[in-house]
Amino acid sequence: MERAEAQAIYEQGREAVVAVLLALSARLAAQDAQIAQLAARVAELEQRLNRNSRNSSTPPSQDPPGAPERRRAPSSQRSQGAQPGHSGHGRLLRPLEAVDELFDQWPERCACGHRFRAAERCPVGTSVRRQLAELPPITIRLTEHRLHRLRCPDCGRTTRAELPPGIPAGAFGPRLEAAIATLSIRNRLSRRQLVELVEELFGCRLASGTVDAILARTAAALDAAYDNLLEDVRAAPAVNIDETGWRLKGTRRTLWGAFTVRAALLRIAPDRHERELLALLGEEFAGIGCSDRWWAYNALGPPQRRQVCWAHLMRDFTAHSEGLTAQKEFGEAGLRIARELFVAWQRFQQDGDRPALKHAIAPLKRELRLLLATHARKRARHRHTRTFAKNLLKLWPALWTFTEIDGVEPTNNAAERGLRGAVIYRKLSLGSQSEHGERTTERLLSVSQTCRLQSRSLFAYLSDVLDARAHDLPVPLLT
Repeated sequence: MERAEAQAIYEQGREAVVAVLLALSARLAAQDAQIAQLAARVAELEQRLNRNSRNSSTPPSQDPPGAPERRRAPSSQRSQGAQPGHSGHGRLLRPLEAVDELFDQWPERCACGHRFRAAERCPVGTSVRRQLAELPPITIRLTEHRLHRLRCPDCGRTTRAELPPGIPAGAFGPRLEAAIATLSIRNRLSRRQLVELVEELFGCRLASGTVDAILARTAAALDAAYDNLLEDVRAAPAVNIDETGWRLKGTRRTLWGAFTVRAALLRIAPDRHERELLALLGEEFAGIGCSDRWWAYNALGPPQRRQVCWAHLMRDFTAHSEGLTAQKEFGEAGLRIARELFVAWQRFQQDGDRPALKHAIAPLKRELRLLLATHARKRARHRHTRTFAKNLLKLWPALWTFTEIDGVEPTNNAAERGLRGAVIYRKLSLGSQSEHGERTTERLLSVSQTCRLQSRSLFAYLSDVLDARAHDLPVPLLT
């Protein structure tokens, strides 16, 4: 407003001045409200920009260049390598029964110049043993079956011979197909790499399409084993569950995973909706589900039948601790409680004393309850803190299930570890190209991770499965 305009308003009298002042006051109030909204928006965007694997569910591989380094364990101030007095872990000698060839080596001459004769070969003391492991020349064993035809002298018709029982109808045997499936799903070789490696190691020429056909046949042979894993997981008393992204011809899909101590079940679904969770576990699932706080997991039932992952909560508290004023205090208090909780859990893993675990957790429960109740009130100053606190109070029993039930842990690390190999496989293969390919992948990934959990050879198991399929015998199961 120019001076002349202001003077003109003043000369119009008192009412005109009051009206202008009220208008200016309303405009300033509106601008103040807009500035506050913009400031809050800027703070929220800065918080999003600072998200990393420490304060969110972002995987470490997606941390931005400016993200702080991940916390490392404090140095023990000891030098690298074995410490004085360490007994060592040398390679143990195999028993003589496992040795394929045995050679006796005798000294030819003494340092004084004497040459030993054969009659003087009488060993003194214990001989020094050296074992050498070596690969024999690797090549495939190629067999040919000629199916001859004969003409019947009675009717004149020709009859062709049939393959003997146990001989696959295809061009490759069970062990070779099992090796190809293992190299693909466990070692995550691309089709081109696999074709090159099989020719280089085994002298067998393949095409990329042949690899796909072998994987499809192997997955089809695993149908019974996959159904058995499905039944075992659904009947388990406790299951760790997680989900991650997948791709089908570039479109978004979801890979769900359910894990027990000895079984892994993976399933590719259209999305992260609760209906897909129920399709995985079944609507009759009565066990304890350990997961994060994604809303679809509410389908597992009341909080008493759930365990919320405290590793996720620590990241949430870390994000709040990087906020301002009340939010920062809230996050730091939550982090301290979470750290003390994990100290008590580590002590329980060593001594197995559950009453002592409950006794150590009890004051932490009271402190956290008071903290959440305070920040869940409507007058709390930070809406994100209020929403987070109200959600934890709603899930309150699910925070402490691990203190009551054996086999339940306070984190969902088992599921995240179980999906790690599948995530790497997805990044290398870019997902699936058909729904049939999804079924193949989920079966092979499930069996691969289950064999890992059971410390079992995936190659040996797949060999047994394909051999049983060739002989029309029941396929061996994993549980």
